Amino acid sequence: MAGKISISITDEHAALLQEAVGSGAYASSSEVVREALREWRARRVVGDLWDAGLASGRAEPGTTMTDIKREARNRRSAS
Repeated sequence: MAGKISISITDEHAALLQEAVGSGAYASSSEVVREALREWRARRVVGDLWDAGLASGRAEPGTTMTDIKREARNRRSAS
């Protein structure tokens, strides 16, 4: 659902919007803002995942790629 809102931005940000549209990289100021919001959301998601990874503790040492491949070969030959 599309909605319209009105925001105030600094002259510097307005110039950046105009530059982005003027360069042809974006068709409209709205497109620039949508892209910025998508990037902001993606950074938040990555940050949340990073924090969850840190909170989960250290990984158990000992499982190597060789171990994983060996297990895959064993499963394949058993089937």
